[in-house]
Amino acid sequence: MSDTDIILVAHGGGEGAEPWVQALAERLPQFRVQSLQGPFDPARVRYAVAWKHPPGSLVGLDNLQAIFSLGAGVDHLVSDPDLPDVPIIRVVDPDLTSRMSEWVLLHVLAHHRQARLYDWHQAEKLWEDDPHQPAAHEVRVGVMGLGVLGSDAARKLDMIGFDVAGWSRTPKVLDTIDTYAGAAELDAFLARTEILVVLLPLTPDTRGILNHALFANLARHSYFGGPILLNAGRGGLQDEAGILEALEDGTLRAATLDVFETEPLPQDSPLWHHPAVTVTPHNAAISSTDAVAAFIAGEIEHLEAGGAPRHGVDRGRAY
Repeated sequence: MSDTDIILVAHGGGEGAEPWVQALAERLPQFRVQSLQGPFDPARVRYAVAWKHPPGSLVGLDNLQAIFSLGAGVDHLVSDPDLPDVPIIRVVDPDLTSRMSEWVLLHVLAHHRQARLYDWHQAEKLWEDDPHQPAAHEVRVGVMGLGVLGSDAARKLDMIGFDVAGWSRTPKVLDTIDTYAGAAELDAFLARTEILVVLLPLTPDTRGILNHALFANLARHSYFGGPILLNAGRGGLQDEAGILEALEDGTLRAATLDVFETEPLPQDSPLWHHPAVTVTPHNAAISSTDAVAAFIAGEIEHLEAGGAPRHGVDRGRAY
């Protein structure tokens, strides 16, 4: 067995480790890159690259320097009670950020310009216009979560002309965008929001936060006939029974969901065929393997040159 230092790819998702092994090996030839499945000397593992890894699978890597998440979220890592005590580094990649903002803009605009209604009109051969269609500046969009992804989405919504505000756990400043922070300002943020875009991390404090009680605090009077929810953060943020209840009793007008409590979304979930729900398969911010591998390679080279970890995760906050 080679005594070359190892980058270990611990991938438990559907696509498997092999594309990541190949992409990282091309960029970091000084390392041996391999998956958990192959034989390796644990003492040679310097870096781990993980996505939904089997809990406990990174135990015993005594020379591990850092763990990279293969996505913007890190809840799959911090939920492992046996995770080694080394820096966790999350992906901060312009490609991933842009793709998330594309998804947000697409679905905010689809609700704003009533795309599903006009799809139905076309199917029924109805030539009907709505003379009361509001302009973007008349629609209040709230972005919940102002990290890299949320801030970018908020700025791009603002550029289109929507009346945008943001909420985050701690105070953030965004030029031209009103911001709210903490539990004390959450209700005020919700009360002015007609379309709620959620890009929060999943933490003990945010688990289940998207529930009927929260939806009841959203702006009640809007052109749409009720508030609209878009969630591309994490499935654990949402109470899906609460979403369905809110849709049925009018507390919510519609929902577009990219993430779910159980993934893939079970075949018997009523969300699949609900007339007010749009489902996308957790692909809002799917980034290219090449782009993410290039980011990770650059961060490893930075660490190897003696640099301090960048884009590190606070384990206590889980982001």
